[in-house]
Amino acid sequence: MSSDGVDIGRRRFLTGATTVVGAVGVAFAAVPFVASFQPSERAKAIGAPVEEDISKLEPGQMTTVKWRGKPVWIVRRTEEQLASLVAVEDKLRDPDSEVAQQPAYAQNPHRSIKPEYLILVGICTHLGCAPTYRPDVAPDDLGPQWKGGFFCPCHGSRFDMAGRVYARVPAPTNLEVPPYKYLSDSRIIIGVDQDAA
Repeated sequence: MSSDGVDIGRRRFLTGATTVVGAVGVAFAAVPFVASFQPSERAKAIGAPVEEDISKLEPGQMTTVKWRGKPVWIVRRTEEQLASLVAVEDKLRDPDSEVAQQPAYAQNPHRSIKPEYLILVGICTHLGCAPTYRPDVAPDDLGPQWKGGFFCPCHGSRFDMAGRVYARVPAPTNLEVPPYKYLSDSRIIIGVDQDAA
């Protein structure tokens, strides 16, 4: 104790204890603040890659999954549907997929890694409507030249069985091919590039 009646040891203890309690309080206050900068679980789920089993998909069938809030179509094309891709090339706006609506590994006539399976974002490139899958050939409402593909009922845009847009329709570009890769012969993951490790 000092000569003026102040206990220096006690003062140092109280100063140290107050500093420690204050630091703990600041840490507890900072954790929620810093955590608020992290994306929510919902946001993580919306942008997360999506795995899909394609083993049960029969030739000619289509299934839809959701990725980043968008419908993604997975179509198992028949031999006839693949053959129709060449037959319609002269009617298409961008038959060689020169506009970047697909990853480099899907910039080919069938716009996919494996010709049999087509993966597309199911949103029309005109105004964002949802085209319908129309695999039937030459139906009355689409005419005798129709070889199968996707038809947007909102404004009449047409796409072939590779999602390539026909000329003289409102949609300006081909349907988008999302990044994807094969995990096995029967499983794909959408949202991860084939070239990613």
